[in-house]
Amino acid sequence: MANLFIAELQRFRVWALLAFIVHLVVLGFFARLVDPLQQPALVYQLTAAVYALLGLLLGLYQMGGYRRPSTWLNLLHRPVAHPHIALALSAAAIVLLASAIVLPLAIMLIAQDGLTARVVDWRHWGLPVAAVSVAIASYLAAAFAMLAPRRIALFGLVLPALILASTASGIWALLLQFCVIIWLAVLLLAVFKPDLTAPPRPLLVEVMAALPVQMGVWMLLVVLSLLYQTGWMVLGSHPLNSTPPAGGMVEASRSDGKALLLAGLAVSSHPQAPLWREQVAISEVYSSVVQIEEFAQRHQLTNPMPMEFDDKQRRRWIFSHDDMRFQGISLSDGKPAGVLGIGDANNAFALPPLPLSTRALATAQGIFAFSEDSQQIHPRVLLPAGETLASLPAAAGESMTLLSDRALYFFDARKLKSGDQLIEATQRLPLPGAIAGLAGVELIELLDGHLLSLLYGRGSIDGPGLAYQQLLWVDGEGDGEGRIETVARRELAPDFPMALRHYDWWTSPLLHTAKQLLRDLFAQASPLAARDLAPRPPAMQAWAGTLLLLSLLVAIWLSARQGLSGPRRWFWIINCGAVGLPALIALRLMHVDRVTGDA
Repeated sequence: MANLFIAELQRFRVWALLAFIVHLVVLGFFARLVDPLQQPALVYQLTAAVYALLGLLLGLYQMGGYRRPSTWLNLLHRPVAHPHIALALSAAAIVLLASAIVLPLAIMLIAQDGLTARVVDWRHWGLPVAAVSVAIASYLAAAFAMLAPRRIALFGLVLPALILASTASGIWALLLQFCVIIWLAVLLLAVFKPDLTAPPRPLLVEVMAALPVQMGVWMLLVVLSLLYQTGWMVLGSHPLNSTPPAGGMVEASRSDGKALLLAGLAVSSHPQAPLWREQVAISEVYSSVVQIEEFAQRHQLTNPMPMEFDDKQRRRWIFSHDDMRFQGISLSDGKPAGVLGIGDANNAFALPPLPLSTRALATAQGIFAFSEDSQQIHPRVLLPAGETLASLPAAAGESMTLLSDRALYFFDARKLKSGDQLIEATQRLPLPGAIAGLAGVELIELLDGHLLSLLYGRGSIDGPGLAYQQLLWVDGEGDGEGRIETVARRELAPDFPMALRHYDWWTSPLLHTAKQLLRDLFAQASPLAARDLAPRPPAMQAWAGTLLLLSLLVAIWLSARQGLSGPRRWFWIINCGAVGLPALIALRLMHVDRVTGDA
């Protein structure tokens, strides 16, 4: 085993050395231009894709070379257990990937920490681990794809895709990557056997292989709906590239503020509706939308956006998760230029802030402002405990509005635009629905308050979300929540057929739920992701139940035809009854028909 491990290292040593040099040069060049640790999430995702591709190519080339019948026979015909051979080959590949990925990243971090004033937090030392984990997972998936039966080979890539889709952060993201690697390693050991056409054994391993196969089949079925929509668009009658149906979410999302307000007033029985229609025609309409999708979490490996800003004194302030303050760097000589916290005492932030502009900083708690004159950061708007910021202040005549996940706040525009003191909201309007479904707020100023249109339905055009428009009148007297009246509620008709809107659910309700659970595994729930879902129509529930029953009945017949028996057969029967069509297709892919001998 040791000799095979060393021989594999020697086989790829030149390629590993070349990858190490290229990687180090690219990182060095990149670090000369920008700070690699203060890049938006897209840069990290593209970099992770490169590491994944490196692992994928290594797995395909290494196991592809051994898979040829004569080479495979020669590899296994030696006095070493088959799992030990697999461990030797994969361990050598992991060492090669680590030398090409971890070492250059570690050198870059050590250089930035010791030779520059740039911020290097403890969290950044997890980046090399995360990078090589992505590469290892891709390598194991590629190795599985080369050795597994052709019918299920590509479904191993579902597990590395889970890493990219996950919302976990920090140490929890590393834990998820470790779980995926262990899962793929077990699958690789199971398919590393003389007969490469046989499905994985024993039953526990078959169950572990069945889960990604089923998820992959379900994803392919969902993709079919996209192909259907593409053809629909080609015909020119798709709601998104033609004249949308009247009274639907697509039409509402394309309407301007005045049209939305007038559409809502048209169905209102409020006694002031005729007067308000006249005022809408001559008034300026102000808009507010959700601007923040997520905030940085402390010790998160990457950033949603660069956590830095420059001031007029040519200093760059970079936020440190370790110190929870901004660390200054002089842009003229690159030397340290002080520390910046909250207020006169430079107190630490409670949560990592996002620098949304030169002056505005935002945390989930509220808005902070950086003053060029005093060179200090002061809180301007703080939300009540339990609420999360969703937007920056937006103009609304003599007022300014600000969204949280639970309410729309009004502030005095003059106070908010001047000074650096903490200010209180003049009014608070509780939102009628979850923030993730809010498509936009339109409002006009009245002599006695504001008339608002809240459009809900973001993500509901081809999905199961609620879509409606609600008109509210808020009086302009006093502080606090004031008096709020519902002027109208207009339900928006679905733009897509019912079966298409619920397609990813009725194909497999269990996998639809599992997808969400796996994506949020080890992740902290975000209040900004809360969404109101429409109830599943009885017709869709009946259709989903019918598919589950049919899958169960067909599985009973098919498993007998395939010669399955005992716990293995019962697993597939119960699995098909619970998962549905994707499990039935997975059963057909993973087992040969013993009657005809067809795969």
